[in-house]
Amino acid sequence: MEQTLHESKILITREASQAKEFSKKVRELGGIPIEVPLLAISCKDTEASQHIFSKMGEFKWIFFTSANGVHCFFTLAKKYNMKQLQGQRLAAVGHKTDLALKKYGYQAEFIPTTYHAEAMAEEFLQQFPKAGKILLVRGNLSRDTLPVEFTKHNVPHVLLEVYETGYNYAMKGRLNELLTEDLIDFITFTSPSTVEAFVKMVDTIPKKNYICIGTTTEQRATELGIQSITPPEEFTIEAMLKTICNYIKKG
Repeated sequence: MEQTLHESKILITREASQAKEFSKKVRELGGIPIEVPLLAISCKDTEASQHIFSKMGEFKWIFFTSANGVHCFFTLAKKYNMKQLQGQRLAAVGHKTDLALKKYGYQAEFIPTTYHAEAMAEEFLQQFPKAGKILLVRGNLSRDTLPVEFTKHNVPHVLLEVYETGYNYAMKGRLNELLTEDLIDFITFTSPSTVEAFVKMVDTIPKKNYICIGTTTEQRATELGIQSITPPEEFTIEAMLKTICNYIKKG
């Protein structure tokens, strides 16, 4: 594979277990990945979860907006002895979330053309105006775009919170050390949560080249005062790295 990152040092801020794939792709392109996981993800179980799983047959659709949601949903399903879904149709926010579903033997019937919640709500309601009752699988920091849109259009839905995202403050010292010593060329954000964690932990927001995975993440970065943001054409890790390669090529 052509080496196009030219040993650029790429800061990867996503959760540790998800950073490995990102790092591998950086190395394949001749870059140097620097993993500083600013988030900690953990599955959660509540009495509400148990009740929802006992009523799973009521739902016509299940919406997944992250791979974390997929993993934690099926972790709970196993705990509650739900060996398979009960005929529900599945929706995924993007390709990576659908890949996570495939690992459990399922496939999304609906994926929006643009990988963010606004497009997901709009396109889904256009294609399935009478969808029936929907289960929204999410985390504690998930945005309210989908439930707001479903409420606006009188679509019955229930929220199922299956994981928690926390800030990994153990990385604060390492992060500021790297930035102070100017050891980073590009900073990547793969969710609004990574942006928020970054801003909370840095002593000052450095003037660097920032690559955000999509418009939602870019918007949050802008709101928090980050400049020099470059979004990829597609909302994937591969597209993020392609954007960096093009930036380097242009000099």
